[in-house]
Amino acid sequence: MKHRWITDRGLWLESRACTLGLKQKIEAAALPEVEAVVPGDGSLLVVLQPGQGAGPVLLDLINKAQPDASLEVLGRHHEIPVIYGGDAGPDLERVADAAGLTTSQAVELHAGAQYRVAFLGFQPGFAYLAGTPTPLQTARRSAPRARVPAGSVALGGMYTGIYPGTSPGGWLLIGRTREWVFDPLRKPPARFTPGDHVRFVPR
Repeated sequence: MKHRWITDRGLWLESRACTLGLKQKIEAAALPEVEAVVPGDGSLLVVLQPGQGAGPVLLDLINKAQPDASLEVLGRHHEIPVIYGGDAGPDLERVADAAGLTTSQAVELHAGAQYRVAFLGFQPGFAYLAGTPTPLQTARRSAPRARVPAGSVALGGMYTGIYPGTSPGGWLLIGRTREWVFDPLRKPPARFTPGDHVRFVPR
């Protein structure tokens, strides 16, 4: 029987770098009871199988975890071409107006930032990308769209995301890419992994 285990602190750590670094250290320990290590937004879920010896080792790693840049996971680098605005990004003008920018300035600001994959969720392959510039951080729609096209680049609070497949969604759509984000026939099926770096390139 599987056991889901989280510390009393819920592993709410002070930085994403610390979370990802701790994930790396737990995986490197190669404890046979550890089935999966799943990062969240400043949290870490450790899925355990019954066994002996994992608890003390895990607690030692957790207690030594620090929000230190030395714990950063290098990750892979991705460049994602994006068509901003128009039919591809119907909310771009709204986002720019809220930030007091022209649409061109908003695109330049968004594409000029470097993003880090904080965690995956919502649907397979959907990466929550940390690094959205503060002026562009916008609240989600009050009423979600019934259909968001696959490849849509969207803003939700402090995160940027790319919809892997067509689905309902409440994030603000600023552009679209034709790059694959999730493909069950590929190995691995998800393009992004927590710790990866992403840059958007206007087309």
